[in-house]
Amino acid sequence: MDTTSQGDARSPRSRREIREAEDARAGRRQRRGPARKGRGRGAHAAPAGHTWITRATVLGSLAAVTIAVPLSTDADADDHSPFDLETAPAGPSTLALLQSGSTAPSTASAIAAAPRERTVDVASRSTVARDPLPECDAAAPVDGTNGQLADHSLCDLWQSGEQLRPDAAVALSALNEAFNARFGRDLCLVDSYRSLSSQYAVKASRGYLAATPGTSMHGWGLAIDLCSKETGSADVYQWLWDNGPAYGWENPPWAQRGGSGKYEPWHFEYRAGVEEISVWH
Repeated sequence: MDTTSQGDARSPRSRREIREAEDARAGRRQRRGPARKGRGRGAHAAPAGHTWITRATVLGSLAAVTIAVPLSTDADADDHSPFDLETAPAGPSTLALLQSGSTAPSTASAIAAAPRERTVDVASRSTVARDPLPECDAAAPVDGTNGQLADHSLCDLWQSGEQLRPDAAVALSALNEAFNARFGRDLCLVDSYRSLSSQYAVKASRGYLAATPGTSMHGWGLAIDLCSKETGSADVYQWLWDNGPAYGWENPPWAQRGGSGKYEPWHFEYRAGVEEISVWH
């Protein structure tokens, strides 16, 4: 059977027309092919742009963090300890410090760790035999109550406005003479005896940093606070730590790092006097 004739019979179109029709369909597929690929690229182009924007955003964020961290570190470095204090070399009284808005003495980084074993300056101990306060009777009776001691129960120190109980004053003055021989100047004090009214003022200003009024060893004339120029020098503070006990003056255990109370390296007490009315702790 002649298939060609049957094909011609089934389709009125000629072979040429069939080829042209097939070529036309192939042309349409070629034209549609790039268009579909173009749409494919377009479909992926948006996420690519999105990825670029996301990366830029992340890089910008990292840059911002890198800049912000040093700035915040500097701000933190400016924060002050509650023990910061700027005192004049003359050693103002506690009341003067309160009126000026100052807080407690500063602690030097050099004495942040516990001081080493004591090494007493033997030569300086010879000053104990001298009478550093000729007008003060170390054996005078102590009359009065905490923060309200009688006038004859207090002796003036070398620093104007500072007083202590007679026996404590004589012992501290002897320590001061040894200190002067070693450093060429007098020991600088922030505070010594505190009246009851002064204790209330300190408590109101310093809160938990101050003892309850009527219980402070300052009120008995048995405690001193050192100026920041003393706690700020490793050599000076080490000398006081080493030699203070030879004259009866020590930084009490409760005020030392890891002690039972607040860390107060500037606070020294006359141990013999404290042990008369309390327990050395």
